[in-house]
Amino acid sequence: MRTILNIIWLILAGWALFLGYVLAGILLCVPIITIPWAIASFRIAGYAIWPFGREVVSRPTAGVGSFLGNVIWVILAGWWLAIGHIVSGIALCITIIGIPMGIADFKLVPVSLMPLGKEIVKSGTGAFDRTL
Repeated sequence: MRTILNIIWLILAGWALFLGYVLAGILLCVPIITIPWAIASFRIAGYAIWPFGREVVSRPTAGVGSFLGNVIWVILAGWWLAIGHIVSGIALCITIIGIPMGIADFKLVPVSLMPLGKEIVKSGTGAFDRTL
């Protein structure tokens, strides 16, 4: 089911959001001082193109540096990426088949605003994901 949702997501919204994160990452690579934010943007781009089956968790070692970095991120790129998620999430929720993807889009808003101090991990909560 995750694969089907990811393919539909890729066609409807994932590709455009992926390009937004890649564009932000490329622009943040221009000044050398913002390369850590560019790396975070590229990391989230991989999550934005294929979100089902993975989740974002906070790193326990993230501290004040991550908070200050997130403040700079919101100013540089986070606000317009969050607007992109909100607009595409509303558009996806108009149709019945798009509601799960719209919800996933809304779940990406917090990570688009505060990517530093977060980690993307595989979510193994399904019945077939358990190992014996």
